[in-house]
Amino acid sequence: MNGGRRVTVVGEALVDLLWPAGARTARAVPGGSPANVAVGLHRLGRPVTLVTAWGDDAPGALVGAHLAGTGVPVRRVPAEPPGRTIVALAYLDANGGAEYDFLAAWDPLELPVPADTAVLHTGSLAVVIEPGAFRVLELCRRQRELGRTVVADLNVRPAVQPDPDSYRSVARRVAGAVDVLKASEEDLAWLYPGTRPADAARTLLGFGPRLAVVTLGAAGALALMGRSEVRVSAPAAEVVDTVGAGDSFQSALLDALAERDGVPTDPAELARILAGCAAAAALTCTRVGADPPTRADMTALRTRP
Repeated sequence: MNGGRRVTVVGEALVDLLWPAGARTARAVPGGSPANVAVGLHRLGRPVTLVTAWGDDAPGALVGAHLAGTGVPVRRVPAEPPGRTIVALAYLDANGGAEYDFLAAWDPLELPVPADTAVLHTGSLAVVIEPGAFRVLELCRRQRELGRTVVADLNVRPAVQPDPDSYRSVARRVAGAVDVLKASEEDLAWLYPGTRPADAARTLLGFGPRLAVVTLGAAGALALMGRSEVRVSAPAAEVVDTVGAGDSFQSALLDALAERDGVPTDPAELARILAGCAAAAALTCTRVGADPPTRADMTALRTRP
């Protein structure tokens, strides 16, 4: 394993029902952003624990088997209702884009954090769907008070909260409970239409995080801390699809934060971290589905001429 500083990921594991345009049937694929991030960290050799919940139903059986096969240590917590697993229905267009609808239930009754946790990560549905979202944000605040680095990925899903004003309130609450907040350019465009990504990120930075990170797709990424703004480009890649790229970026970011045991303050160091994250995302784009890189993949990428 890479070092001893553990990342604990708190959030949903679910089943995506992928329904391509013109198809008569959907394909069930286990996933969920927090679960994908945990898998990415495990492949990087980072000690990781996934704290999640799923139901005793057919989708839950698929989730359980999938997570068991990844090798990621999982703490499955009790939830209400006990028989419900989150299901995301993804309508795929001819270009691979997706519109989502969710059959959602997120009500974990406890959220245990391993004692050796250095970094806590959450986001996506886990910070939006009540009553679980309230418990997750309370956990984030407590973990910050204990001196752990707390990170969230907004991963905006309008299907679970279609009102932009309400979702902006969620974003502000999340921003106020974490040290590092990540969002995509698309997330910010939906939350703050007509606003430049850097300006939208600066708005969220004002609610409390020490660092805001924005992914820009093929254009790379940017980060803001204090008065500093850092931008990196994305490496060239032959894109197969972009599924899981954002989660791979997040895994690499969390791995770097755990490695250095905190939020970087030097812009040059932050640029190096972002470049590694962008490389992880680009490598994922060259593969089918959410297939994050291993530590060996990243090492090979850095040593290429």
